[in-house]
Amino acid sequence: MTSTVSWPPSVLAAVRCSVCGEPVELAARTLRCDSGHAFDLAKQGYVNLLHAKVAAGTADTAEMVAARADFLAAGHYRGLVDLVAAQVATFTRSGLIVDAGAGTGHYLAHVLDRLPDACGLALDVSAMALRRAARAHSRIAAAVWNLWERWPVGDEVASVVLNVFAPRNAAEFHRVLRPGGHLIVASPGPAHLRELASVVDLLDVDERKQERLSGTLSGHFSLVDRHEHTEPLTLAPEDVRRAVLMGPNAHHPERLTRLSRVDRPMDVTASFVVGVYRRVS
Repeated sequence: MTSTVSWPPSVLAAVRCSVCGEPVELAARTLRCDSGHAFDLAKQGYVNLLHAKVAAGTADTAEMVAARADFLAAGHYRGLVDLVAAQVATFTRSGLIVDAGAGTGHYLAHVLDRLPDACGLALDVSAMALRRAARAHSRIAAAVWNLWERWPVGDEVASVVLNVFAPRNAAEFHRVLRPGGHLIVASPGPAHLRELASVVDLLDVDERKQERLSGTLSGHFSLVDRHEHTEPLTLAPEDVRRAVLMGPNAHHPERLTRLSRVDRPMDVTASFVVGVYRRVS
């Protein structure tokens, strides 16, 4: 017998068929629109709405996802988690929160813990990550999607859009947010994990990232507030490896040859910038 899956009603009402753009309904384990396009939910609860394979080096792999899940579960970025959740709670108490580039759903789940009347839609190109996101919270629904394409989401349906270390599609942020809705963007600061450069050839953090972000969002959003968060961390050797392998550096194994030599704890700096933006008409 086919088991059923329940999605929060406001999430289901916001999702659109990725073929024709019509609303969808959920029956048993299948999303279906009136035109007959159907998408089966995986056993983990997420749905894949993509129509093409993801290019190599684009989506997080199973190893990257496992590294991130273990690293975050250890509480190393708890300061960022709390900051993001606090900013969302400042601007909404209910409604739909779309997490664009949700990964494992870690940040979205903590946001929903603070907002019992809200629900979340996790979008990410990695099915491996969304296996975890779909189970991260009872009020999360998860869908595999390429954030650079038009999202399978209706117009002006979200109260908040989250974007934590993920691609930024300003036009789609603007389209899915309700008038006056807010965008919360978290990105690494210039000093983020800089101490690891002594043992690993890390990808550089763009020192002009905030300037480029402002340019990307210009015309769609106005800056409401910006928070810089820095905290010292002491990472055990396994967490040093996880910190490196959970991000884009993992797609460049040629840079990681010295990582296996780390055999003692390291003191590092976690540095983040969280920008809060309001949708403009």
